[in-house]
Amino acid sequence: MRVLVVGAGATGGYYGARLAEAGRDVTFLVRPARAERLRAEGVSVKSPLGDAHITAPVTLTADALAAGEGGPFDLVLLSCKAYDLDGAIHDVAPAIGPDTAVLPILNGMRHLDALDARFGRERVLGGSCSIVATLGSSGEIRHMSEFCTLTYGERDGARSPRLEAVDALMQGARFQPKRSDAILLEMWEKWVFLATLAGSTCLMRAGIGDIVGAPGGREFLEGLYAECVAVAAAAGFEPRAKVAAAARTMLTQEGSAVTASMLRDIEGGGRVEADHIVGDLIARGRELAPQAARPHLERAYTHLKSYERRRARESA
Repeated sequence: MRVLVVGAGATGGYYGARLAEAGRDVTFLVRPARAERLRAEGVSVKSPLGDAHITAPVTLTADALAAGEGGPFDLVLLSCKAYDLDGAIHDVAPAIGPDTAVLPILNGMRHLDALDARFGRERVLGGSCSIVATLGSSGEIRHMSEFCTLTYGERDGARSPRLEAVDALMQGARFQPKRSDAILLEMWEKWVFLATLAGSTCLMRAGIGDIVGAPGGREFLEGLYAECVAVAAAAGFEPRAKVAAAARTMLTQEGSAVTASMLRDIEGGGRVEADHIVGDLIARGRELAPQAARPHLERAYTHLKSYERRRARESA
């Protein structure tokens, strides 16, 4: 399969590099400056699972793709921030052929609506990933945990030939691939956990253990998670009991220094996925269960949107 990885940042770059390392046919869709740097320096990965260096990664720019170079591809691995999704969809469109499968690994669910509208629902798989990675000062990808998963599946739960081909493609690379027969449920499970983690640690500017140790902190975390779970249940995707129990344990662990990456974005003055992660959950909750109260979730959203307004004002 010919694979187009959209972006070569920490997440997409990691999975793309690992697939290239395993001998797969991988091309990175990147901006011109990034393409120049990759041609000069390659892609480097520093990881507990083993370091890697791809000396001559194949790259494409959006202009080159639009001019007819490269495409179409068999699989598009889409990893970007939600606020960059519209631009990514525009850039990647020339790579989409009649048989192309799109595998997005964004958080939440809102991106599926946008991808379906542009490319057709039949082309869009469900996907999710779990990785802790960042770009180092020299442009290297720093992977900071042995835990690194990539989950994918047909959204109707079918085991299609193309899914079997994607699964075969993923085997042997240095991450944990997982074919899922319930990918939408798994995406919802991750979403409600992430919305709780991001909403709480951003609002409180603190790690989970700090919040748990503060007066009313545990109750806030439990209440926020319950509100998120209620939205998922109203949508028909209530988290499985074992998954919910594990999430509650992580979200109320005393002494835990865990925070959401969104908090690190705020502390660095960066953009955040407020609407995609928290706002969309509220919107779906209002549509599905308009009488239900969501005070914790709405307070977290107000905080994130206030941050966005302040950031916009100060950068104007």
